[in-house]
Formats: sequence, structure tokens, C-alpha cells
Amino acid sequence: MFPGNLPQCPDFALELSWKMKNSHKNILLIQLGDIGDVVLSIPAFRTIHENFPDANIIIAVREKAQELIKNLPGTHGVISINQGKRSFFSEIKYQWTFFSQVRRYQFDLVFDFRTGTRGAILAFLSGAKERVSFFDHDSFWRNRLFTMLYRMDYHLPQHVADYYLSLPQAYGLKVQDKMPEIHVTPVMEREAADILEREKIPSDLPIIAIQPFSLWHYKEWGINKYIQLIQRILSEYPVTIVLTGSHNEYERTQLIIDQCNDFSPYVRNLAGKTSLGELAAVFKSCRLLIGSDSAGMHIAAAVGTPTVIIFGPSAPASWAPRGEGHAIVQKNMPCVPCRRKGCDDTEVSRCIEELDVNEVFTIVRSQYERKYEH
Repeated sequence: MFPGNLPQCPDFALELSWKMKNSHKNILLIQLGDIGDVVLSIPAFRTIHENFPDANIIIAVREKAQELIKNLPGTHGVISINQGKRSFFSEIKYQWTFFSQVRRYQFDLVFDFRTGTRGAILAFLSGAKERVSFFDHDSFWRNRLFTMLYRMDYHLPQHVADYYLSLPQAYGLKVQDKMPEIHVTPVMEREAADILEREKIPSDLPIIAIQPFSLWHYKEWGINKYIQLIQRILSEYPVTIVLTGSHNEYERTQLIIDQCNDFSPYVRNLAGKTSLGELAAVFKSCRLLIGSDSAGMHIAAAVGTPTVIIFGPSAPASWAPRGEGHAIVQKNMPCVPCRRKGCDDTEVSRCIEELDVNEVFTIVRSQYERKYEH
């Protein structure tokens, strides 16, 4: 199906998918977005497995996200996309080897959950006869690489997880559960316990995780305010606080700890000290996660940990974890959410900068004192 004949959810797709349900043996799911996109695609991955329980399902993601989905029930393997820089000849060799290995799976069905060119090329070169994706209004040649396209344009207030789910739904598959869930194995739990022990984190105190930074600075609340928030929390509750983040954020994270004064012994720096799989297991052991709109909130929510997320210009309706265990803090301003990269795309968000510590701590207190099944 191609432009000019693209119904929103064609009736024939339901009939077609059920007729072919038993014929699909090897299915490739492509999600080459950021970590948050991968986590929010889990309900779509699960839906495809539930509708094709006997199929061999392989998921293609960027290399950094593979640990989060390799243990998903119904997943039989992960194709890791390495985006490292290589010389011209090394790149040719890598691509030849990569696609040769992909072809060995003998895929007969592919779902691509993005509208980028890399995923489209992977879908086409996989050799699958049936290739399904979203219609891209801006790339005619990309659309020609698929055999079935759906006009499922994203629109507010649709949640991003529901948007990704709309692809298998349009194909005619039945959805049972819309919530993302990361499976934390006993091995991952032991690895997390070893990390906490190595960092001398007391086992008899509740743990609050704080992820203060984001890939996008206009989503960050600010170091000084996190210092004040940590001091408020530790002055009121007997807890240990762990700060999480990437390796590149270690020094900024340590700066927060160094300025916590007398409370510093109760704060640990885990930035860059865990893989994503280990981070998921660490979050599962925490009482609460506090942080910015970043991948951490998706991972924590997907392992069942309550969250308090500080939102600026982005839309919570699209990205915030759903369910009673999660709360957001966002400044009540007429321009919020503008969904831009800071005010007038300046990378500075007034809605974040004007958010007071008391406003955040009030929500933290409420979330911490609530009783959850966790």
C-alpha cells in the first residue's frame, strides 16, 4: 500500500493478518530510536509475540539498548546496531558481515517502528517479503522499501507508547497490555546487589535514586536545586540517595555530592558505574526515582519503581510514566508545554528554572510516604 490508498486502519488488514498468522516463522522488530523509545516500544513488542506465539522474534536496537530487551519474554535474540566510527573499508566490511548475518535469520515479516532511513534499509535488506511501517510524509523513496504502510501520525495527547502500539494494531493484532515492563532476571538482581555492596550502600535503609541530568540540557532542573532537594530529603527521612547517569555525567554528579556538606556520606555516585541492565536492577531495588525527563524515568517505571519526574517544555501526556505510582512536577505557565528546545529554542527553559525546590519536595514527600506494592 502506498500514498493515495492509505486508510487509517484498513479492515482488510485484520483479515489479512489473521490469515497469515500461522505462516510467519521469523519476525524482525526494528526500533532504532533512543533508550526511552525502546522502553516505550515494549508493549508493541509484547503484542506481536502474543499474536505470533510460535514465531522466532528478533529485535534490532542500538547497541546501548540491547541489555534492556534481551530478556523480554517472547524475544529470541537481539540484533545490535553499532554506530561507531570506522574507516571506509572497515565500514564496508562491517556492513557486509552485518547484513549477511541478518539474512541468515530468513525473516518473513518485519515491523519498523520509526520513519528513519537506517531502519528502512535494514527492513528491506533483511529479505522479508512482508515489511510493515508508518508512512513517512517526507520521504517517498523510504516508503517504497515497505510492502505495507499506515498513516498513523502522532498527535497530542497520545502517549508515545500508544503511538508505537498503533502499528501492530493497524496490522490487525490484538492488544492485551499497554504498560511497558522490563524483565529483571535473578542474575541482574545479583549484579545490582554487588554494585550496591561495592559502593557501601547500607542494606537496611530505603534507597532513593536521583537522575539529575538528561541528554538535553533544557530539560535539566539545575545542580543547586538538586543539592537543596537532597538536603531536604535527608533531613527528613533516614534513606540513602544514589545518583545515577552516564559516564560523561560522573563529574557533574560528583559536584552535587561534594556540595551536600554534612549529608554527603549518605549520597553515592553511581553515574557511569552500571550498564543499562544493571541500572534497571538497581532502580528495582529503590523506593523512589526522582529525576528529569530522560531515559531513567522510563526504565524505573518499567521495573515497577514509583517516580517523581520534573518536566519542562516537553509534554507529560506524551512521555510521562503512566499509573498511580508516578507523579510529575511541571510549572503552571500558559506556554507549557511548548515542546520546544527551551524558550524560543534557546536551550534555556524558564519553566524549569522557575520551578521551586518546595514545589518538588512536596510531591516527593507525597510519593515517598505512599504505600505501593513493589
